[in-house]
Amino acid sequence: MYAITGVTGHVGGAAARALTDAGRPVRRIVRNPAHEHDAVADLADTAALTKAFDGCDGAFVLLPTVAPFTDEAHRGLAASIAAAVEASGVPHVVLLSSWGAHLAAGTGPIRWLHHLENLLNATGATVTAIRSPHFQEKVETVLEAATGAGIYPVFGDEADVPVPMVATADIGAAVARALIDPPAASEVIVLEAPEYTERQVATALGELLGRPLQVVTVPRAGWREALPVPPRLAEELVALYAADADGLLQPVGDRRVRCATELTVTLRRVAGPGAA
Repeated sequence: MYAITGVTGHVGGAAARALTDAGRPVRRIVRNPAHEHDAVADLADTAALTKAFDGCDGAFVLLPTVAPFTDEAHRGLAASIAAAVEASGVPHVVLLSSWGAHLAAGTGPIRWLHHLENLLNATGATVTAIRSPHFQEKVETVLEAATGAGIYPVFGDEADVPVPMVATADIGAAVARALIDPPAASEVIVLEAPEYTERQVATALGELLGRPLQVVTVPRAGWREALPVPPRLAEELVALYAADADGLLQPVGDRRVRCATELTVTLRRVAGPGAA
């Protein structure tokens, strides 16, 4: 049995489907159960999470970004997850991490993943940290601007630098493989993926939407005001975008896994049935 958190999201859902397709039993950790094997637990509820992990061969965990977007909130969630792992005795944990998680600071919310990696490594469980580059699905955050105003905003210094972008289905598949075939010792897996510039993404998305998109590179001084999110979250995202633009988010790990899904496959799904 494999316990999966975040099953209503992109990566957790993909991991659960990949495990099910491989004929492996899955315990979905949710707030509202819909299936027989579901477990009800909040990541902040250590006792419930411990019970959800109990008796499982492996578990997949992630660290969501939650209000009020403070260090205290995310370190508290990380501590709860690690405590549940240790108390349950689950032998293997796969963590969704990120490029740049080898750094303790200067990376915005990725620093919280660095902290969680360290806490999990101290539990006694074998830990597989899967460090991912940009998600291809991040285009969802600009769909409203694209479909409404015909704009593709870029929070970076330029729009023509190729960067790896991975489909979350590929991340879920990597999670499932790691759970089914755990390593002998803890390791960090770096995901590699096809590279695209933001301008290429905008062009491909515009073709699917049937309209050209204007690429607007937002200057650093305007990042915070341009983000339609609470001020504290905006500060974290500005730090993340700056770390990315400054080249701090590097693929550091023990081994690499290549992901192959092309961007157009993801864009067709994200843009919806009306896309060209």
